[in-house]
Amino acid sequence: MVDIAKLQPPEVWEHFQTLCEIPRPSKHEQALRDYLKGWAELRGLTSVVDAAGNLIVRKPATPGMENRVGVVLQGHLDMVCQANAGTEHDFFKDPIRPVLKDGWLVAENTTLGADNGIGVAMGLAVLASDDLVHGPVEVLMTLDEEAGMGGALGLEPGLLQGSMMINIDTEEWGEFYMGCAGGVDVNVTREYASRPLAAGYQVVQLHIKGLKGGHSGADIHLGRGNAIKLLVRLLRELEAETDLQLASFSGGTARNALAREAAATVAYPEQDAARIAARLDAFQSLLRFELAGVDEDVSVLSEASHADSVLESADQAAILAAMHAAPHGVKRMSQRVSGVVETSNNLGVVRVEQGKVFANLMVRSLLDSGTWMLAREVESLFGLAGFAVEMEGGYPGWAPNPQSPLLALFQQVYQQEFGGESGVQVIHAGLECGIIGAKYPEMDMVSFGPTIRGAHAPGERVEVESVGKAWQLLKAVLAAVPARS
Repeated sequence: MVDIAKLQPPEVWEHFQTLCEIPRPSKHEQALRDYLKGWAELRGLTSVVDAAGNLIVRKPATPGMENRVGVVLQGHLDMVCQANAGTEHDFFKDPIRPVLKDGWLVAENTTLGADNGIGVAMGLAVLASDDLVHGPVEVLMTLDEEAGMGGALGLEPGLLQGSMMINIDTEEWGEFYMGCAGGVDVNVTREYASRPLAAGYQVVQLHIKGLKGGHSGADIHLGRGNAIKLLVRLLRELEAETDLQLASFSGGTARNALAREAAATVAYPEQDAARIAARLDAFQSLLRFELAGVDEDVSVLSEASHADSVLESADQAAILAAMHAAPHGVKRMSQRVSGVVETSNNLGVVRVEQGKVFANLMVRSLLDSGTWMLAREVESLFGLAGFAVEMEGGYPGWAPNPQSPLLALFQQVYQQEFGGESGVQVIHAGLECGIIGAKYPEMDMVSFGPTIRGAHAPGERVEVESVGKAWQLLKAVLAAVPARS
């Protein structure tokens, strides 16, 4: 285990170590927020907790910088909580314990929380510094970003004083982001009837495992496997070959993560056992062929299980057919920004148990009209199968502004500090910039950050060197912010 606070630059890493020590699942960030509020007040800084629970800490300008434009540094306190199967980790109690590997800080069997702990740590480092040069600074730390953008959605208009905002929540060093997707959660529910399992049936639990998972927006174009979709596909194929009966199904653990694992308890006639076993081996080989170079470690496993009841045939057919037909992946590439996904959907969580079905589908688009077009398609599909459909947590996208003065400042300072040209991107993920921009329409915004890989999945890692570079850039940008006009 590495002593995080000894990494370079220590003024950033010491705060990230604090974030690793204090649990912060979405909707359970209060202990961390209250700790940080007390920490800020001990330093003589003004802090505000708004009606949504977001924490805002203000720091006055350093001498001679009082006339500079006010800057908001923004990040979110919560993290996605994912662990590999068989890993005992209570995200509500246990600290994150990363290791250092080849220049990367890694949580091997859980998520690390570099998304967005590194961004928050940089904001805290600015607040703590006695030698930075900067104008008026506010650090906005929002809640519940990963589970629905609740903090940003509840942010009060008129509360922020700055007119430039630096969101530190993107994951490719040297790239500056000027736009992002909006989105909406589509939650579908349905009840089903059960019947006793007849004699002469073998009960097993089928598993899809070994997938990489990842961020449901930023990684959606990579063609990685979705365990839910793959397992439903297998069940539909087995239905055509035997009297397959479904007892339960579970897949995925987070709305904004690609489903890495799924399991289904099923029954089939005992005389078909050998044939089904061979069929599972063949399906695994097929998936490894199809996902070669992307998710070739996928596994199809079977283990003995138990079930007293199974779904009624009509309910099973309707539920599996809807899940099989449900969209997942890229719907449309952008025609305005080359190489960027415009509209997508992630079938992130499914539960079939105790007489009820629940599924969450997360729709994203750079165009708000695209979000609602695909969401309504999902609604229509599941409505045909007798599901109730609820739209939840809709949020707007962040429209790109290539003429942004803050973007130009970032590009200029990057050139001065590092040489070479930086990149400009639009991300197919839900940054809080779109929501905050709708509440503060005059706010000029840019998002940047260090290099992070595998966000939202176990094995998440952050490149240590890129954190140092991001910190160097942030300090230089704050010193170069222009005077108020």
